[in-house]
Amino acid sequence: MVDSKLKPVRWVGSSRRDLKTFPKSVQRDVGQALYAAQCGDEYPSVKALKGFGGRSVLEIVALDDTATYRAVYTLRLADAIYVLHAPKRNRPDQ
Repeated sequence: MVDSKLKPVRWVGSSRRDLKTFPKSVQRDVGQALYAAQCGDEYPSVKALKGFGGRSVLEIVALDDTATYRAVYTLRLADAIYVLHAPKRNRPDQ
């Protein structure tokens, strides 16, 4: 049963489709971070995205053996969590 107090997650543009291309372990990490946000908590892999004035736009960073993945979301709107972007980013050391 889904807790009715959880904020819904809304996917913007291709963010959900892009996330589905990530490795399963990364999808799980991002899902856990979004669930924590729905509960009003912040997952350890979340940090503020620079340039947006404070903590209104947040970034989930997840690593696997091949790349660094991220998902960007906002809590700025009170009605839901909006996932704005889910790009893959290669590790800079590779």
